[in-house]
Amino acid sequence: MALKIALKPGEKLIIGGAVIANGKTRSDFVVENTVPILREKDIMSLQDADSPCKRIYFVIQLMYIDGSNMSEHHKTFWELVKDVAEAAPSKKELLHEISDNIINSRYYQALKLTRKLIDYEQEVINHVRNTNAGI
Repeated sequence: MALKIALKPGEKLIIGGAVIANGKTRSDFVVENTVPILREKDIMSLQDADSPCKRIYFVIQLMYIDGSNMSEHHKTFWELVKDVAEAAPSKKELLHEISDNIINSRYYQALKLTRKLIDYEQEVINHVRNTNAGI
């Protein structure tokens, strides 16, 4: 099934590992085969992967768009998941769900679930900051 994509002026996306940047006007195009696609809003840069959960997102993103280094990405993923599971045992069920998607090569679904993990991480960080600010 074809996927129609509308890009805003200047918007970027990744299609199958290639970064596409739109020009000055809105454009529509159709992707007619199955290929990894990430819109700009879903792309995380290495510089933005500045926390454990964001690093999990980043490595899943690499799995999704860079299949040539899959064994290294998997190794990094499992190390990060182990660390986060130890630090946040209440998130083991979510980590299991993310991991299940990784095992079954459903990387985009894993990315969506990892957003929930990042939101939780941000809540914890905000709570700690607020608590420390009150001291």
